[in-house]
Amino acid sequence: MKIYMDLCCYNRPFDDLSQDRVYFEAEAVLSIVKRCRNGEWILASSAIIDIESSNQKDLDKLKKVQSICKAAQEHFPLTVKAEERAAFFQRNGIKRFDSFHLAVAETNKADIFLTTDDRLLKTAKRLELGIKASNPLAWLLLLEEEKV
Repeated sequence: MKIYMDLCCYNRPFDDLSQDRVYFEAEAVLSIVKRCRNGEWILASSAIIDIESSNQKDLDKLKKVQSICKAAQEHFPLTVKAEERAAFFQRNGIKRFDSFHLAVAETNKADIFLTTDDRLLKTAKRLELGIKASNPLAWLLLLEEEKV
C-alpha cells in the first residue's frame, strides 16, 4: 500500500493535542508512519512537501516535521501531468499547495491520499478523483473495521 500524506498530516503530531480530535489524528499519523518504517506500507513524499514545509517559521517544529518526512521511502516527482491536474483542482476550489499534493499523489498512483483538512476532503469528494482521499484517523479505523 502506497500512502501520500499532505503537510497537515506531518504537522498534526506537533499541534496542540489538548483537543481530542487533534490528539487522535496525531496518534493515527504516528501509527501510519510507524507501519511505513516497519515496511508494512510505503510512505511517499514529494517536492511539494519540501517546499511547503520550508515556509514553516517555527524551526523546532520544522525539524520535527522533517524527521517524520524521513520515513518516506518514495519521492514523487512533479510532472507536467500533475501540474495540469493541479490547475484543474485549483479551478475547482482547491487551494494551491493542496492541489499539488493531491495531483502528485493521484498521478503517481498512490493508493490513498491523507489529510486532516476537512475543507479539502469535502471539495475533493465532489470531484472525480483517481485516488481515494481520507482523514488519517478515519482511514485507519476503516482498515481496522475491515479486518473484523
